[in-house]
Parts: sequence; structure tokens; C-alpha cells
Amino acid sequence: MKEINVAQISEAIKDMCIETNHFLSADMRAALDRAEKEEESPLGRQILSKLKDNLQIAGEDHIPICQDTGMAVVFAEIGQEVHVTGGWIEDAINEGVRQGYTEGYLRKSVVSDPIVRKNTGDNTPAVIHYFMVPGDKIKLTFAPKGFGSENMSRVFMLKPADGVEGIKNAVLTAVKDAGPNACPPMVVGVGIGGTFEKCALLAKKALTRAADERAADHFIREMEEELQRKINASGIGPGGLGGTTTAFAVNIETYATHIAGLPVGVNICCHVNRHAVRIL
Repeated sequence: MKEINVAQISEAIKDMCIETNHFLSADMRAALDRAEKEEESPLGRQILSKLKDNLQIAGEDHIPICQDTGMAVVFAEIGQEVHVTGGWIEDAINEGVRQGYTEGYLRKSVVSDPIVRKNTGDNTPAVIHYFMVPGDKIKLTFAPKGFGSENMSRVFMLKPADGVEGIKNAVLTAVKDAGPNACPPMVVGVGIGGTFEKCALLAKKALTRAADERAADHFIREMEEELQRKINASGIGPGGLGGTTTAFAVNIETYATHIAGLPVGVNICCHVNRHAVRIL
């Protein structure tokens, strides 16, 4: 039985809070570089160039790449052969968020109650999703989510008869309704199957997949590519000001579902799509 102290977890989360809010991940940087070369609109290319300038300034001056430093979302995959020592893992994750957002001088955007709306002052608590997995490691995926794009996300409870075309129409509807409000170019996470809450979780998790990594299943991969083509043909473009680059990627995750249902979750993320991984 491998032992991991909660201090290691807090330190990893703190580091990822600061890293993701100051530096674009390698896959998103490559997507941005590729988009700038392929964008057909002069204004679109100019906007993409300005986004790259912003990233350079953020890295050099160590300031956030976006003023909305997000609500902390953590996917914790915990090996069943791991024993966490020194405290409770949820406290450790939230302590890492507290340290990261305080020591990193990141904007604190979390309120303790959705009605009273009093700011917690340290961006806690995080939204944490736990998964028990085989092995003796803990994999932490950190994805701070800004709410410009989060507010544009949707869940569609389709009928099985709606089929594949219904799924495609749902995704395209969500993107069209989001328009410029999701800070395009965007990454579109799609979850298909499960239940009401499961499809939304699948869509959220899909955003943490690398932008250049396609689904393993051939049919799903073709759907991702088709949806990306159609989204990029929508004309929304960088910054919502027109162009041929509206989505860097469409990532689809699926799960088993009930014979009477076809849940579809669409979780949209802006052009930075912040995410990082640590394995302990």
C-alpha cells in the first residue's frame, strides 16, 4: 500500500493553480499557432495574433492570461492501492486552491452561497470529481473554468429517435447560441449518454483531453471532425468577429445510457481552455 501525504496533494494543486492561469498548455498553444496560419479572415488573423501577444506578456510579466481565473475544477483519479495520510484529501485539495489563488495573486471568484453570494476570499471550495481506479498513484487534473464560457453550456435530454442528427443539431445549437459570449475560438466538450448529470460530467472531462487528440472510436472521431468543420463554417470566428476559426477542437466522450434516453451535454470553453495534470 503506497502512502501519499496530503501535503503533496496541496502542493501539486497550488502549482497547477498558478501554472494554468499564467501559461497556456502545449496543446492549446499548438492549436493557436495552427489557427493563425489557417485563418482566412484578415481580422481573424489579427485577433489570433493579439491573443498570442497577450500570452507572451502574461508569461513574461507573470500575470494571468485572463482576468477571470475561474472556479477550480479538479478530477482526482485515486488508485485503490493508495493510502492518503495526514488528513482528508478534500481539505488538501481546497488548501492547494487557497494557497494557489492567494500566493499567485489570482482573482477570487467563488461565493459561498449561490443566493447570499458572499465571496469566500480564497476561491474555495473547488468542484471535485473523484474516481477510484486500479494502481498505486493519484492523478490530479486541474481545470479552472471561467464563467463566460461556462454560462454558455447546455444539457439536452433528447429522445433516442432523435439519433445522431439530433446530437449534431444539439451541439451546433449550443455553439450558435453561445456566439461571441464564449470567447472563441473555443474548445467544445460533448458528453453523450449516461443520465442528466453524467452527460454534463463527460462534457466537462472532455475539455481536459488534448486539443489535437481525437477519439479512439472511428465513428466518434468522424463526428468530432464533422462538427468542428460545421462550427468553423458558422462564421462566428475569433472574438466573434467573423472568420473560419470558431473551434480549436470538438472532444466527445460517451457512456452507456437507458433505452428511453439520449442525454447530451455541451460544455464550452474559451480559447485558453486551461488544464494541467500531476501524477503522485
